[in-house]
Amino acid sequence: MKKLLTVIFLACAMVFAQEGSIKPEFQAFSGALIKLKKAEKGFHKFRLRVDVAPWSFLAEGEVQAPGGDSDVLITALFDRALYAVLAYIPDKIAAGSDGEEYNVGFFDMMLYYDEEPTRIRNLSFKLLPPANDSWAQSILDDALQSGSLLGRIWSGKYEREITKASAVPIDKTKLVYMQQKRQAAKAAEAERKAQEEVDRRAREKAEKTKLKSKKVDLDCTGRKLTAKQKRRCKMNGK
Repeated sequence: MKKLLTVIFLACAMVFAQEGSIKPEFQAFSGALIKLKKAEKGFHKFRLRVDVAPWSFLAEGEVQAPGGDSDVLITALFDRALYAVLAYIPDKIAAGSDGEEYNVGFFDMMLYYDEEPTRIRNLSFKLLPPANDSWAQSILDDALQSGSLLGRIWSGKYEREITKASAVPIDKTKLVYMQQKRQAAKAAEAERKAQEEVDRRAREKAEKTKLKSKKVDLDCTGRKLTAKQKRRCKMNGK
């Protein structure tokens, strides 16, 4: 019995230690990115798809409005009163096939109606290209397990962080801007590398020309040189 209590104590200590090391962050997404279906028995099926770095995922589930009103969330989409908040572990990053880094450590999501949390069930996440290989999936699976240790994160425990994230949700305009900014950065990087290659080749050509010129200058055996010029050339070469 004593050994069993010891094992239980150590297991609990490990869980609490792991929970204390997890520091979630939050990212809000505009309701304009959310698709809702007509409610069935009070719940709407919903989906949120984002595929612009550093995000590439599909979240699906069912949502019920506060109070159970089956029409209020549809109206909220048009009134921009509905938005999603994603909970994720920031240090869980995966490299996409496009060379970008993606956050794949998400483990929970909440839809808010006028800053009030809704009720969500059957929530699931799916990684999308270009960050959906087996390595990224293993990171997501680990995040889902680790996030479960935090318990009810939408009950006020992280209210300040959630409120801060909700103040600047990502919408379609920001996604387009993020994509354009990334493409511009890639183009600038490609141009920089191309210019570096041009400069490198120019330096190599100049060095070869210089070496060739030096060899000509040090050729003290030319037939057109007098004996005196040949001696002077050899002395200068030293």
